[in-house]
Amino acid sequence: MNAPGVQSFYQQIAANRRRSLLLVVVITALLAVFGFVIGFAVSGRWEGGIVAVVVALVVALLMTSVSYFAGDSIVLASSGAREVNEQNAPQLMNVVREMAIAANLPMPRVHVINDTAPNAFATGRDPAHASVAVTTGLLDKLDREELQGVLAHEFSHVRNLDIRFALLVAVLVGSIALLADFFLRFTFWGGISGGNRSSRREGGGGGLVIVMIVVGLILAIVAPIVARAVQLAVSRQREYLADASSVELTRNPYGLERALAKIGSDKEVLEVANRATQHLYIVNPIKKFEARASGLTSTHPPIVDRINRLRALTGQAPVDQQSLVALTALD
Repeated sequence: MNAPGVQSFYQQIAANRRRSLLLVVVITALLAVFGFVIGFAVSGRWEGGIVAVVVALVVALLMTSVSYFAGDSIVLASSGAREVNEQNAPQLMNVVREMAIAANLPMPRVHVINDTAPNAFATGRDPAHASVAVTTGLLDKLDREELQGVLAHEFSHVRNLDIRFALLVAVLVGSIALLADFFLRFTFWGGISGGNRSSRREGGGGGLVIVMIVVGLILAIVAPIVARAVQLAVSRQREYLADASSVELTRNPYGLERALAKIGSDKEVLEVANRATQHLYIVNPIKKFEARASGLTSTHPPIVDRINRLRALTGQAPVDQQSLVALTALD
């Protein structure tokens, strides 16, 4: 029996799924409201707002469908990942099979990315259609125990359906960003004035249109930021849960702890990673010193926090000052 106020892994996973559903609903509602405001502001009519909502939701549904059924293939292709098997990667396949058995999940497709930076990610729409990908740098720099910790972390994402969440929410957040960009460009080029004149001709609703334009401009700036912030907050909690679930699968916090330290302090740059895929990796692949890191909000919790949570499971002291400097310099 659990102590009062302490959640089991299964309760945390269930809560995670509820939060995921709530997040999808909130972002979808935000997309619909934003679409209505833009439609009304552009056309000057309530009907225009309703049509815009339908168009926005249909486009988001189409994009989500493509992401759901083909998103993993797109991510793997853009990462330069190649599928491997028992013949050309026997040790990796052996560890993956161990973790699949421990997690009681089907064997995923296994891919390797030819890059010296150590990192890994999982993708797919569900456990039956999952893929895991690791870099050659991860295989070269981690021992078997550390590799088990990393793969158990990725299997936790698969088991907790984080991989589906990452694909779907990224599309919805992207849809809001595209809608905001369209509205700002449309307003900049004077496209709103036509709707304003039409509204005045049909009954003097120009004042309401102006209000909608102002609301639309505010939403165009705020909505993508809010949607992204909520997405990142939930994503960071998922990383903590996947770390804890990794320990549940391996019964060993030391492997993942050492793996996170090695990956987090490694100075190699993962060239194939980008803004669209960085949230998938076990550790943020875009380092602080890179030019492409400018203006990015962290998609992962700090490495030090993750390691200290693992150390707390075994009663170890937090990382020392020297390790702290090494880990925070690149994270």
